[in-house]
Amino acid sequence: MKLVDDAVDAILVNDETKVRYLALARHVDRLYKAILPDVAANTFSPQRALFAAMADKIRSLIPAADITAFMGDVESLLDTSVATEGYVIHDPGEAYRLDLSQIDFEALKEHFAQGRKRTEAEKLRGTLNAKLRQMVRLNKSRMDYLERFQRMIDEYNAGSANVQLFFENLVAFAQELSAEEQRHIAENLAEEELAVFDLLTKPDLNLSAQEQKQVKQVARELLDTLKREKLVLDWRKRQRTRAQVKVTIEECLDRGLPERYTPALFQ
Repeated sequence: MKLVDDAVDAILVNDETKVRYLALARHVDRLYKAILPDVAANTFSPQRALFAAMADKIRSLIPAADITAFMGDVESLLDTSVATEGYVIHDPGEAYRLDLSQIDFEALKEHFAQGRKRTEAEKLRGTLNAKLRQMVRLNKSRMDYLERFQRMIDEYNAGSANVQLFFENLVAFAQELSAEEQRHIAENLAEEELAVFDLLTKPDLNLSAQEQKQVKQVARELLDTLKREKLVLDWRKRQRTRAQVKVTIEECLDRGLPERYTPALFQ
């Protein structure tokens, strides 16, 4: 296994070498299966098994950021959210939770220094990719994090950063994401309330403490009203219910936002 791990680490120079290897491994697998059931295939069985094992090892380093399932479930989630029962966002379960605050970054750096550097960088990249896409799904104002993450990857693939610098950047980025993930606690808001609050305050409006308090209250009241009264069965499919949701949002914002929100900014 040590030789396999060393070979995998050698392949992980950048995304181009990784994708190229995975494509070649798939091609070998297709050719092998095309020979079957001819007994001549047995001659190539050990090589095919090795290439497949290395490909599986590479794929295992990057947890799948499976957001397609979430996007596909949106319609059914909304359809089952009837007013009499309240609008519920179900807990996706522990399988999707990656708590960055639990990472021991010093131990991570030490492990990187002693181990296979490209493999360790790929593992951390995969973890951050899955976590970041989950965080953006919950709060679209975090798109700038996703863009910064992609820039880091692009710079590494272009050779502008070696694996040491790439790993250090990933660690610093992970620490930023950890702080962002906990921000709703500091703001005394639920995660979905924070998402509304961010929509109402970004880009930075330089609000006073009292004004921020007002906006937070608006976010809470708006979500409560929408869940309790307006997000009825199939609400997005009918023009009347969509209009009611829009009017409710306008009324809540108009009633609660500070005077700093001019008519132009309000629109």
